[in-house]
Amino acid sequence: FVGKNGACNVAHKNIREQGRFLQDVFTTLVDLKWPHTLLIFTMSFLCSWLLFGMVWWLIAFAHGDLDHSTRLQRDPAEGAAAFVPCVTSIHSFTSAFLFSIEVQVTIGFGGRMVTEECPAAILVLIVQNIVGLVINAIMLGCIFMKTSQAHRRAETLIFSKHAVIALREGRLCFMLRVGDLRKSMIISATIRMQVVKKTASLEGEVVPLNQIDIQMENPVGGNSIFLVSPLIIYHVIDKNSPLYDISPVNLHHHEDLEIIVILEGVVETTGITTQARTSYLADEILWGQRFVPIVAEEDGRYSVDYSKFGNTVKVPTPSCTARQLEEDKSIM
Repeated sequence: FVGKNGACNVAHKNIREQGRFLQDVFTTLVDLKWPHTLLIFTMSFLCSWLLFGMVWWLIAFAHGDLDHSTRLQRDPAEGAAAFVPCVTSIHSFTSAFLFSIEVQVTIGFGGRMVTEECPAAILVLIVQNIVGLVINAIMLGCIFMKTSQAHRRAETLIFSKHAVIALREGRLCFMLRVGDLRKSMIISATIRMQVVKKTASLEGEVVPLNQIDIQMENPVGGNSIFLVSPLIIYHVIDKNSPLYDISPVNLHHHEDLEIIVILEGVVETTGITTQARTSYLADEILWGQRFVPIVAEEDGRYSVDYSKFGNTVKVPTPSCTARQLEEDKSIM
């Protein structure tokens, strides 16, 4: 259901209400892949330049600027002082297109300029500047959001490749390790877990992806964590746990069992909320092992050895379910 890189293994098909995506164009642009975004970025400018280039050419054609420019090219002295064009130095559609680019990107080479002869030309100049500013704002905002998306920060939030089940304080616990590779912290970080498996109700309704929240515990209590160094997050397998009746013998027979881990928090440097996800299938859960320590004190500072981040060692662990372990304790 969720991959190791946090991507959800879900394909959306037969969506009939495609128009809803156009109601939120900005988010749609941000969600597009980079080649499509750059293509739209380029085409939006080219189309606006061509559109206004055509408008400038029509203004010059309607005012007679093109005919007069042709006559001046044949005889530069003919009517040079008597005729005032709407836009100077427009001889063809190519020159109108170049003037459109100069107006929108404010290059201003100085060879072409709008005169006070045509109020319509002044109005088009104002409209094109406003349209250009809007396109710039949308496209630059879109590119900024794509380069600073929250999932980029999640790339440096790591989870152990395997989860383990072992005794802790005399109780069977499901454990995993989480860490942050950056020095900038994740503020108000919270972590939660869900078990996803196929279930059937008493009425015979089959739920292919039933999501069940499971209670977690961590060294600082609650779901909030202070992720300044790698932490071991664990879930106590008690009578309220979906793992209560799982033993090492039948663990790998639960092919539909998947435990999803979700870490959320606010990026300290940008203030953007980020989320990192991973999951553990049945064959990725190691029974009777625990994580090796990776934090040590050196020269008055705490040092973290990430080369041992996912290393585990075998420890004595009962080969029975948590239910059987509690029943044995109650008998004793």
